[in-house]
Amino acid sequence: MRIALLQMTSSDDPVENSATLREMLRAAKGAGAEMALTPEVTNCVSMDRAHQHRVLAPQEDDQLLHMVQAESQALGLWVLLGSLAVKSDPPEQRFANRSLMISPEGAVTATYDKMHMFDVQVSEAETYRESSGYAPGDRAVTTQALGATFGLTICYDLRFAYLYRALAQAGAQILTVPSAFSPGTGPAHWQPLLQARAIETGCFVLAPSQCGTHPAQSGKSRQTYGHSMVIAPWGEVLLDAGTDPGVHCVDLDLAKVEDARRKVPALTHDRTFKGPDA
Repeated sequence: MRIALLQMTSSDDPVENSATLREMLRAAKGAGAEMALTPEVTNCVSMDRAHQHRVLAPQEDDQLLHMVQAESQALGLWVLLGSLAVKSDPPEQRFANRSLMISPEGAVTATYDKMHMFDVQVSEAETYRESSGYAPGDRAVTTQALGATFGLTICYDLRFAYLYRALAQAGAQILTVPSAFSPGTGPAHWQPLLQARAIETGCFVLAPSQCGTHPAQSGKSRQTYGHSMVIAPWGEVLLDAGTDPGVHCVDLDLAKVEDARRKVPALTHDRTFKGPDA
C-alpha cells in the first residue's frame, strides 16, 4: 500500500487552498500513491471566527470537498481529508472539525468529528480555546479502505490514549492523526506521542500536518509545527517531512501490524480494576 502525506501551509482562503490541494493530489497520484492524506483544517486555517463564518459552508456545500470528490474519481485515488472546518446543523452555532474519507468513486465513505477540544494556554503569547468555535464530536469511527481498517482521529485527540486503544480493539490497523500542531508543544510532544500510540496499539500511525506561517486576511496569522510523520507498529519513524510543504510517499506493509501484535499482544491483556479511591 503506497500512501502520500500532504504537508500544507493552508491560508484562511478556501479557494486558494483548494487550488493548492488539487495540484498536490495530482502529484501524489503521479508518485504512485493509492491514498493521499491531508492535514487538519485543510480548507481554512484561521483564528478569526467572524472570517470563518463568512467563508465556511456546511459539508454538503463545501467547494473544496466537491473538488476532492471530483479529483478522487478522476485519479482513482482514495483521499482522507484530514479535516475540514464546516458549519454545523442549526441550532448549533459552532463549527465541526470533520475528517472525511473519500473513495476513488468520489463518495464520502466515513466522517469523524474531532472529540477533544484544544483549550490550552501554552504560554502567555500562545492560547487556544477551540471549544469556543468548534462543537466536539461524540463518536469514535473506523472505516475500510485499501483492504485495511482505519481509525480516524484529529490532532489533540492524540493525547487521549484510550481512544486509540478502543479503535485498535475495534479492528483498526492504521490510525490517522491529521494535525495543525502547535510549535510550542510540537518539539517536545509530537513525535513521542505518535510513537506511543503506535507502540501501544501495534498500528501504523499516519500524521499529515500543517506547517509554517499561515497567511490570514485578518492579519492574525497562525504558526504550526509541521513534521508530518509515519510511524510503524513497532515504533520506528518511517517519515519525518520536516517543516516545508510537500508530498511525501511511504509504502506500508500490513504484515507488520500482525507481527507487532504477535510479539506483544497487549491489546488482549486488559484487566478490570478498582479505582484508586475504592
